[in-house]
Amino acid sequence: MVRHIHREIADEIARHVIDDPLSDREIAVLRLIAFGRANKQVAHELGVSEETVKAHLKSIFLKLGVADRTHAITVASQRGILLL
Repeated sequence: MVRHIHREIADEIARHVIDDPLSDREIAVLRLIAFGRANKQVAHELGVSEETVKAHLKSIFLKLGVADRTHAITVASQRGILLL
């Protein structure tokens, strides 16, 4: 039985764990973005303002540690948050 995880493995796992998980709404926004929707289209489909969509994206970027939509989709997919 393994009692300890090697430091390198623990560090790698830690990099992939989100301390503050994405909300259901943030995942919905990210899913629509992944399907190529513009902010205006996402806002219309979710019944919110475009500014609300931008706020969700900002929160998503912070939580995932990314700087753009493409990287957010990639990271969320790799972490199993976003299933396409």
